Amino acid sequence: MALSANDAFATGGARRRRRYGRGRRGTLSEINVTPLVDVMLVLLIVFMISAPLLTVGVPVELPKTEAGSMQDQTEPLSVSIKADGAIFVGEDPVIFAGLAPRLREMAGSQTSKPIFVRADGRATYAVVAQVMAALSTSGFTSINLITDTGGPTSGGKPATPAPPMPETATP
Repeated sequence: MALSANDAFATGGARRRRRYGRGRRGTLSEINVTPLVDVMLVLLIVFMISAPLLTVGVPVELPKTEAGSMQDQTEPLSVSIKADGAIFVGEDPVIFAGLAPRLREMAGSQTSKPIFVRADGRATYAVVAQVMAALSTSGFTSINLITDTGGPTSGGKPATPAPPMPETATP
């Protein structure tokens, strides 16, 4: 079989190109981050959905105050008072007479364990005061009244002062 001059150059050139082309590419040494981003987005969505479900379960409408939020160090006991005066420890309803024994049982020997009192803004002052007095006389030392932020100001010093507005002259 006879090869023409064009055929000889075509096959030799193709072999040479293939041999050199393979050596230039090498292995891919970069990390593919697309699966990592996909997993992180799924985790972000899961946490965004599950975070509101982790709050204390009894729905009450908290009153608004100018005080900021607290940073809690340990898992507190939560006492909720609904607008009709119903008292809850965690999510379980409890009568007023059984409130202090129930909290002492839950706290054990830790009377310094924080107790968060969440009272509905429409609950009567008498019920809230009685619950807080019962907690205080039971030996608990860290009783906190929980409120919402963003309420009316008392005229005191604001937490973050607003920048002064420049005066402009109008003709």
